[in-house]
Amino acid sequence: MILQALKSYYDRLAADPESSIPRVGWEYKEIPFIIVLNPDGSLVSIEDTREGEGRQRTAKAFLVPQAEKKTVNIAANLLWDTASYIFGIDTKGKPERAKQQRDAFRERLVQQLGNLSAVKTVISFLDSITQGRLSREPCWEEIVSQNPFLSFRLNGDRELICQKLEVKQRINALIAAESETEMRGTCLVTGRNAPIKRLHSPIKGVYGAQTTGANIVSFNLDAFTSYGKEQGYNAPVGTETEFAYTTALNRLLSKDSRQRLRVGDATTVFWSEKPTKFESDFALFFDSPDRDDPAAHTEKVRALYESLNTGAYVEYDGDTMFYILGLSPNASRLSIRFWHRGTIAEFATRIKQYFDDFRIVKPPNEPEFYSVWQVLVNIAVQNKTSNIPPNLAGDFMRAILDGLPYPNTLLQAAIRRIKSDTEYRVRPVRAALVKAYLNRYYRFYPSPLYREVGVALDITLPSVGYQLGRLFAVLEKIQEEANPGINTTIRERYYAAACSAPVTVFANLMRLKNHHLAKLDRKPRVIEFEQLLGEIIEKLDGFPAHLDLHEQGMFAIGYYHQRQAFFSKKQSEAADQ
Repeated sequence: MILQALKSYYDRLAADPESSIPRVGWEYKEIPFIIVLNPDGSLVSIEDTREGEGRQRTAKAFLVPQAEKKTVNIAANLLWDTASYIFGIDTKGKPERAKQQRDAFRERLVQQLGNLSAVKTVISFLDSITQGRLSREPCWEEIVSQNPFLSFRLNGDRELICQKLEVKQRINALIAAESETEMRGTCLVTGRNAPIKRLHSPIKGVYGAQTTGANIVSFNLDAFTSYGKEQGYNAPVGTETEFAYTTALNRLLSKDSRQRLRVGDATTVFWSEKPTKFESDFALFFDSPDRDDPAAHTEKVRALYESLNTGAYVEYDGDTMFYILGLSPNASRLSIRFWHRGTIAEFATRIKQYFDDFRIVKPPNEPEFYSVWQVLVNIAVQNKTSNIPPNLAGDFMRAILDGLPYPNTLLQAAIRRIKSDTEYRVRPVRAALVKAYLNRYYRFYPSPLYREVGVALDITLPSVGYQLGRLFAVLEKIQEEANPGINTTIRERYYAAACSAPVTVFANLMRLKNHHLAKLDRKPRVIEFEQLLGEIIEKLDGFPAHLDLHEQGMFAIGYYHQRQAFFSKKQSEAADQ
């Protein structure tokens, strides 16, 4: 199913003349240096194609013959390769192997393209170039140290030698002939009889995977051999189909792609069966905002959310199929972390529900919408992306896209982070997460004891945890007003115990509040606090010994809602003055 969808995406791009997707046997490769030659094979210069500054310099991408599968064996590419293959530069302390690589590069040119005039120029260059001449090039030391990719161009031409018409036609003929030498069989993707690809091309761009790429389909040990079939013949995929799915996936994973994002350790790509606005907008729903301009990201997400509310995606492209693939590294292979397929209408509805679940009253400077990254990083240790539990990220994404309850580990991580973060405790994003988790959970598993939590303070909620959280917020507020400028409040010292074992803390806090109220000069304020405390305590039947995980979550929301209510009232009073 995955390979079929990727092949269909390749076919869609191939039918679009503006897509520049390579055809069978070709690929776009970033080549930092171009060797410019005279017709007699003498070196004109080595041209640097990189743009930008410092380490941010990016090489220009060129259409070149598809790379050979690099293993322990020597395998030279056609008319482009690393400096070790073209010049025989020893980069690994193996001078004999470097010489064999150079010989293999030249030999392949002679055997397959040696009678073409442009290629004769390259062969002449390889035979005549000297170390002294190369050392006069400004970029030579960098080439020796970095072993980059290089290719060839004739002086005065704009195209590479491998892109010249006669060379391209010969290479295409070689590709077709090589395909016919492969063992034939039934392709599991298309169902057609076709030459079967023995070694699949590597997939690059997955976070944490090998820089040389990794495979989805790979059999490289005897234990994987079935009925005498080796390597790719165990899962037969036609050569053209293999090229299509690997090319499409590498296009989606390219660094310039707007159809990929990272969720935990999973690199996620997405596409639709035809061009749609939803395809170009999808990343904004989940990706982190631009550090340089977070406000612009918020405005885009707001516009998208309004489109979801009005049903724009459903109306125009609702029946179009949409695909989401999550990949993570696994040694030399790739693991499928998640795979979702459905209509745009289905995904749009679920994404809208995600944003609705996370709606909560917030301070003015807080983002209006939380991306998946913002949610996960705020429950990770030290608020670091590297500390996001990998399985949690994938499970969270899966729950959003399938419209299912959020994973229990999400609530556990949120409560654990609230207890450990003594400085901030219940950040708005954490309160929104706990609210979203509990509301979604009880929609699937209704309970007569639970009433859905709203966006802002609800003094009538029956939850004991919610009312205790409110009480804790009121006690903290009394302490703050009694001691202006205080650095440490009961939040830092007592929150963790109060939300898990209330009976051990609240009796002492209630006694402490009498001392704080006595310090307040304004009698009306004391009366206001006493009335508020009475309203909350009236709903409680003593202080329970323990609160379960869900009630600890309700404690966090009650605390947050009450604190925001104080803040909103203060803002309102300031506006009236």
